[in-house]
Amino acid sequence: MSIKPPFTDLDINKSGSGFYEGHSVEIAVLSKGIMAALVIWALMWPANANGVLGSLNWKLLEDFNVFYIVIVGFFAFFLLVVAVIPQTGKRIMGPAGEKPEFSNFSWFSMMFGAGLGVGLMVFATAEPLGLWGSNPVTVAGAVAPNTEASLTSGYRYTFLHYGFHAWAIYVVTGLSLAYYAYTRNMPLTIRSALTPLFGKLMNGVLGHIVDVLGVVATILGVSVTIGFGVSQFIDGMYAITGMDWMMDMSGDAPAPGTVGLIAGLLVIMGLSIISAVSGVGRGVKYLSNLNLVLSIILLMTFVIFGSFVFAMTTYGTAFVDYILNFVSLSFGAYGPQSADAFASALPEAAKPLAGDLMAGATNAWGSFDGFKSGLEGAAAALPEETLAAVYAAGNDGRQFGWQAGWTTFYWAWWIAFSPFVGLFLARISKGRSVREFIVGCVFAPAMVCFAWMTILGGTAIDLELTGGAGGAIIGASNTAKLFVTLGAMIDGGFLTGITIMCVVLIMTFLVTSADSGILVMNTIMSGGAQETGIKHRIVWGVILTLVIGTLLIAGKTNGGADPMEALKSAMIIGALPFTIVMGLMCISLIKALYRDGMRDKHAALAEQPAE
Repeated sequence: MSIKPPFTDLDINKSGSGFYEGHSVEIAVLSKGIMAALVIWALMWPANANGVLGSLNWKLLEDFNVFYIVIVGFFAFFLLVVAVIPQTGKRIMGPAGEKPEFSNFSWFSMMFGAGLGVGLMVFATAEPLGLWGSNPVTVAGAVAPNTEASLTSGYRYTFLHYGFHAWAIYVVTGLSLAYYAYTRNMPLTIRSALTPLFGKLMNGVLGHIVDVLGVVATILGVSVTIGFGVSQFIDGMYAITGMDWMMDMSGDAPAPGTVGLIAGLLVIMGLSIISAVSGVGRGVKYLSNLNLVLSIILLMTFVIFGSFVFAMTTYGTAFVDYILNFVSLSFGAYGPQSADAFASALPEAAKPLAGDLMAGATNAWGSFDGFKSGLEGAAAALPEETLAAVYAAGNDGRQFGWQAGWTTFYWAWWIAFSPFVGLFLARISKGRSVREFIVGCVFAPAMVCFAWMTILGGTAIDLELTGGAGGAIIGASNTAKLFVTLGAMIDGGFLTGITIMCVVLIMTFLVTSADSGILVMNTIMSGGAQETGIKHRIVWGVILTLVIGTLLIAGKTNGGADPMEALKSAMIIGALPFTIVMGLMCISLIKALYRDGMRDKHAALAEQPAE
C-alpha cells in the first residue's frame, strides 16, 4: 500500500507591487497594527499600560504556570527521543549529499551570539548570585541563603534556566522549520511547521494567525533581551566615564535612568538597522565571529584572575546534581495555594488567624525572620514553634510564587525568543542531520553556558563567600554585577581595558540580536524569502525601537522601580499563544517523521528486484 505524498503546496498570498511587494499584506498590517496599538497605549497612558499588563501577566501565571513548566519538560524529552532514534536522527535536512553552508566555527558563533549573547553578559554573575540567595530549597527553609550549603541548589536552577531545557525551546522551533524547508522545499516560515496537521488550511486565515503570533512573540522576546542589554550597556558606560546623567541615583545603588536607557537604545538600534541592511552573510556573520573572540578573552580573564578551581569544582558537582534532578526539574510544577488549603494545613491555634498569616507565609521573596517581624497583634504572640509550622504550611504558596516569578518567566522569555532564534538556526543549518542539529544546538551551547555561568558566577560567589567583595556584588543591580565583580578581581588600567571590551561585547551582542530579529521578522513577513527589501528592515527596526522605548518609559511611571516590568509583562503575555503553537509543532513533526519513514520504507521495498 502506497502512502500519499505530504502536503507541500503552501501558497502565501503576496503583494505583486507597491510598498509591500513580495510581502504578505495581511501578516504585515496585522502585526504592525498590534505593535502600533501597544506603542500608542504605552505612550499615551503609560501608568494604565503598566498596571494592566502587570495584572494580566500575574493572572496568566496563576492559570498557566503548570502548563509552562510541563510543556518545556516535554520539549526536552521529545528532542532527546528524536535524536536517539536512528531513523530520525540520521535524516539530512537538505538534498542527498548536501554540505553545510557555514563552517562549524561560524555556525556555532552565530548560534551563540543570536541565541544567548546578551543574556550571558547580563546574567553570568546575576543569575548564579540571585539563585544562591533564593531558590526552591532556600524558599522551603531547608538551607540558609548565601551560604556554602545553598551553592549546589543555586546552581541546580542556574543550569535549569540556561541548560538543556532552555535550548530545547529554540530547537523545537528551529528543527520544525528547517525540516520542512530543506526536506520538502517549503517556505522558511512559521506556518510551514503545522502543515502535517492542518494541510491547506495553512494557506488561509489560520496560517496568517500562526505567522502573526510568531512575529508578535519575536518582537516582545527581542525587546526584553535588548532592554536588559541596554541597561547593562549603560552600566558599563557609567563605569568607564562616570557620567551621572545616564543613571538614577535615588536608590541604594546607581541604576540606569530612563534618559540613559533611551539614549543607549537609540545608539544600539541605529547600529542594528545598519547591520540588518547588510544582510546575514555579512553583518551577522562578522559580528558573531567578533562576539565569540571577545567572549573567549573575557572568559580567559576570569580563568586567570578569578576563582577557577572553585568554579570547576562547582561545575562538576552542579552538573551531576542537575542530571540527577533532571526529571523533577522538568515536570515539578506548582499551582497557586488557595486560602482554604493554607488554613487546613495550619496548627489549630493558628487557624483563626489564617487571614493575617497567609500573605507573609506564602511570600516567596521573604524569609522566616521577615515573616515573624511583619506580624502584629495576636499573630505576633503565637509561640515560635507554631509560627514555624505556619511558615511550613505556606511552602506550596511560596514555591508557586518563586516558580512563576523566576522559572516560568525564563520559559516565557525563551519561548518568545524562539521564533526568532529557531528560524535563524534553521536558516544557517541547511545540510546538517537532525541529530547534528539537536546535539549542536542543545547540548553543545548548554555545556558552554554551564562553564560560563560557573567561571564568571562562581568567581562572584567566591568573592562574596571569602569576604573579598564585602557584599558589593550582591548589593549591585543585576546589570551592574559583572562590572562590580571585575572591580573586585582586577584593578588599574587592565580593569579599564576589560571594562571597555565588555561594553563593546555587549554592544555587538545587542546589535547581533536586534539585527537578526529584524531579518527574521521580514523573513516571516515575506513568506520565507531569504532576501527582503531594505526599506522593510528599516521599518521594523524603527517599530522595535518604539516598542522597547515606550514600554521602558511605562515601566517607570506611577512609582515603578523597574523600567523592565512592563516589557517583561508584555513578553510573558505574548509568549503564551506561541507556546501552544510550539506544542502543535511537536505533534506535526512526530507525524512528519513517522510518515516520511514509512515512505522511505515503501520506496526501498519497491526498488527490490523480484525473486
